[in-house]
Amino acid sequence: MFPNGNAKVAVLEDTGEDREETGGRRGRPLLSYQSYVGGADLPNNAWVYTISSRSLLEDVFTSVSLKRELERDPESDAADHPYVVGRVAVASEEENRLALEAAAEAAPRWAAVPLDERMRLGELFREALIEHRQEFLDMLVAEAHPVKLARWELSCLLEVYSQESCQWYRKRMYTECEYQGRTLISHRQPDGVVCLNPPQNAPAPSAALAVLALMAGNAVVVRAPRSIALSTMYVLRDLVAPLLEKVGAPPGTLNIVCGNARSTMDLWVESPLVNDIFYIGGSEQGLKLQERCIAAGKKPILELAGNDTIVVWKDADLSLAAEAITESFYGSGQICMVPNTVLAHPEIVDDLIAEVREKVKGIRPGFPQDEGVLLSPVRRSERFFGLLRQALDEGAELVCGGHRTEVDGTRSETGVFLEPTVLRVEGLERGRRIEAVMQETFFPLLPIVSVEPAPADELREIFVNFVNSNAYGLRNSLWSRSPRVINTFVSRTTNGGLLKVNDSHIGFLPYLPSHGGTGLTGGVFGEANYPMFKTSHLQGVSISDGVSPYRAVFGD
Repeated sequence: MFPNGNAKVAVLEDTGEDREETGGRRGRPLLSYQSYVGGADLPNNAWVYTISSRSLLEDVFTSVSLKRELERDPESDAADHPYVVGRVAVASEEENRLALEAAAEAAPRWAAVPLDERMRLGELFREALIEHRQEFLDMLVAEAHPVKLARWELSCLLEVYSQESCQWYRKRMYTECEYQGRTLISHRQPDGVVCLNPPQNAPAPSAALAVLALMAGNAVVVRAPRSIALSTMYVLRDLVAPLLEKVGAPPGTLNIVCGNARSTMDLWVESPLVNDIFYIGGSEQGLKLQERCIAAGKKPILELAGNDTIVVWKDADLSLAAEAITESFYGSGQICMVPNTVLAHPEIVDDLIAEVREKVKGIRPGFPQDEGVLLSPVRRSERFFGLLRQALDEGAELVCGGHRTEVDGTRSETGVFLEPTVLRVEGLERGRRIEAVMQETFFPLLPIVSVEPAPADELREIFVNFVNSNAYGLRNSLWSRSPRVINTFVSRTTNGGLLKVNDSHIGFLPYLPSHGGTGLTGGVFGEANYPMFKTSHLQGVSISDGVSPYRAVFGD
């Protein structure tokens, strides 16, 4: 580990400068992170390595060989290979237990720190993200995020921790008023120890939500995913941990470990020290975890899959609507909050599909550090082709796409990219038989459903009812210029944590939630997810001076 425990991501580019060795012969620095528990980095010799995403497109064999060699022998000269970006220690079972104990010890001390002091974390974290902007982006690119999408992920955090958002959180964490000789207080108290499991597709931005749980007054334990741990450790260890020291948080307020998902989850569920488990992942596993949490008396906070719908009414700006629709293909659809299905008014469906087909031409593969690249490699594409075949068998029409491609866009049976694929589906009845309409696909596969003609009032009902019947409930979008249509959707859409009208489907804004939803997205307690509120509980307080209890009850 580095002398001060803080890695510098500028080493992603080989400067040729020597530095202190971190476990082997080192011609250039290697990012190395130990488990961070109780305010200290714990020595460990078991590592998982991050190999540059570029290697997956240039030389997959070398990429795999390097990881195997280094995990077998950390002293190997393979660590000097330019593809090797960094490593994270794998936490032992004992380290995982120590992390929970450290958090439990720190929790009451941190909760006693005044709210305004804890709220400073949001401002400081935002400043740190801006200061280390390029390092943050480089880290995500190294983990295969196209740089354009890495900037979008950063924009999420800058809005979540904006001055406007933090002021809004603060007002809802504590309010008071005077009433009949009493001071009445409504405030939120921290839950205690919060354990956070970020997903593999976006671990660092998701792990950064831990700062909101910290601002609420909780102590936090974060599990960095074993398969892609480096960016999580960077954000929390190098950016957040020093800020906690700056505001006087006790050691153990933040703990970061990298371990096996199943054994770590088992420990969290079984431990009496844990209050909340914040799980970000797939619906099937998340809902099973929900049952276990409730049985164990813990609060499950779930951020699961999405199957978002965009509704395009007949008076929509079709060019702008098509821009929002093509967000479906960003990251090759491997983002939970991209649109998955489009419902189109029958009068404009042909023109809309023409607009989408044209804009899809700009969604291209490439190396993640290249500007303009929006597609990511898809390692397991068999299900994509199964979903495509099922849709075509049910009568869907292939508008464009449907093939594997190489990094330069050339079609190839062995390509690691998938073309943006658009389907036309005639009628909702057929749409309900198509898996790509009814389920999250996590692929660049977008069905556009042409709804059967009907009177305007009836069509509004059909559209709203379809959106509300979605088993998932993350985000929904509407494109319409009609105040009546907009009002119908705003007042009647009960599904989902966020509704966007004539706007980017995936864009972030202050005040509004970045995550959260209903159904298979958030479980039985699902709603718009403000982690600061989700990891705390509401409490009412009355403070009086000399009020007669008898009169307070009977009014005599």
